[in-house]
Amino acid sequence: MTGYRSEDLGRDLEGLGEQARALGRREVSSRELVERTLRRIGETQSTLNAFRRVRAEAALEEADAADRRLAAGERAPLLGVPIAVKDDMDVAGEPTAFGCPGEFPVKKDDAEAVRRLRAAGAVIVGKTNTPELGQWPVTDGSAFGVTRNPWSPQHSPGGSSGGSAAAVAAGLVPAALASDGAGSIRIPAAWTHLVGIKPQRGRISTWPQREAFRGITCDGPLARTVGDAALLLHAASGSHAGDLHRPPAVDILAAAGHGPRRRLRIALSLRPAFAAVRHWLDPAVRAATVRMAERLEVLGHDVVEEDPRYGPIGLAFVPRSMAGVRDWAARVPDRTLLDPRTHANVRGGLLLGGAVQRAARAAEAPLRRRIGGMFWRFDAVLTPTTAVPPLRTGALAGLGSHETNSRMIVACPYAWPWNVLGWPAVSVPSGFTEAGLPLGVQLLGPANSEPLLISLAAQLEADQRWDELWPAGRPD
Repeated sequence: MTGYRSEDLGRDLEGLGEQARALGRREVSSRELVERTLRRIGETQSTLNAFRRVRAEAALEEADAADRRLAAGERAPLLGVPIAVKDDMDVAGEPTAFGCPGEFPVKKDDAEAVRRLRAAGAVIVGKTNTPELGQWPVTDGSAFGVTRNPWSPQHSPGGSSGGSAAAVAAGLVPAALASDGAGSIRIPAAWTHLVGIKPQRGRISTWPQREAFRGITCDGPLARTVGDAALLLHAASGSHAGDLHRPPAVDILAAAGHGPRRRLRIALSLRPAFAAVRHWLDPAVRAATVRMAERLEVLGHDVVEEDPRYGPIGLAFVPRSMAGVRDWAARVPDRTLLDPRTHANVRGGLLLGGAVQRAARAAEAPLRRRIGGMFWRFDAVLTPTTAVPPLRTGALAGLGSHETNSRMIVACPYAWPWNVLGWPAVSVPSGFTEAGLPLGVQLLGPANSEPLLISLAAQLEADQRWDELWPAGRPD
């Protein structure tokens, strides 16, 4: 084995695919990679605060086991690579607190998505921070404090997958698995200069839940490159026999290796769905989105301004979201410790149950037909991922429920409609503000369109080369 000394591991070993290939060639050991990851986590935990749980001893044991398998000639897509997962996913031997305070029981079994990552050979180094029950687009809470953005510690990495995003953006792990119920992968991706994929509903199993948050939440990857995000998505994808949603298989890996095979027609939309609050699009976000539209035209695609016919889609989202909060809150050992805003949303879940919940679910098919009609004329939709640059840490702290909801809808109005539809979306970096804060755009498609969206994102990546930019002060 050639081997790197741990202190000499090169910057060419930062990516998920790069690490997997180096391990396969036996140029580095899993123990070396995991030791470096644990050191980086330890050095940044007091500042970034990306992790809720760190599996140091278990991860090193798993790394040693991976090295033995590699030495025996065994190969698997992620064999020996360190990965993080969000703390709403069960990892055997760890509690799943989902951002909540209090003592939670240790889980006996892995979630299906985690089981698939392990089957691909990944070493799970820890569970990342998320706001209480994933409700807000910032990552802070009484249970763990404030998670900060590697690009600017005064700003949030977003939420609710902010811990996963901070860990990847800072180079603590090459990629992380996260979840998205209203933009919770895409918002942090935009605010930390990452690629985030919300796949088709059911692409990654949510078992032991038949579906998550009444069907609006999907699991997906956060990574620095399209190829790494596609690799993690491929490894985690697949159904469990108990899943409610089981989409047909698609070739994700092949799509990341090339741009679209044909000229695409893309709708540029700057108007979000109606959400009973005044919409305001930050000029820097608008300019970055328009610039990306212009780059798509330079790359040979037709871009036309047109908005999806969202209609009353908010009425199909709110009851399901609040019912999901109510479902999760029922599992919390000590609900007296929960945020007052969580209690308000639990009450909303009770009020909007029954017939209202059934009507919200029944509205999904008509909404798909209404919005899906545009895909007879367009291949994809381009929108801002968020309406504003990253929020400052503490921006939503201490607010009441109504004010919190209003502010987060104003900041993040573009992502949640695709959660109602269950269709794929990919957020990619779109540049920076004058102050150096990351921005993002999202590519939206119809059912099972991950290959097209991923190939389009790969083409943009080759043009923009966003993966070459890192936040200042990242760990060595």
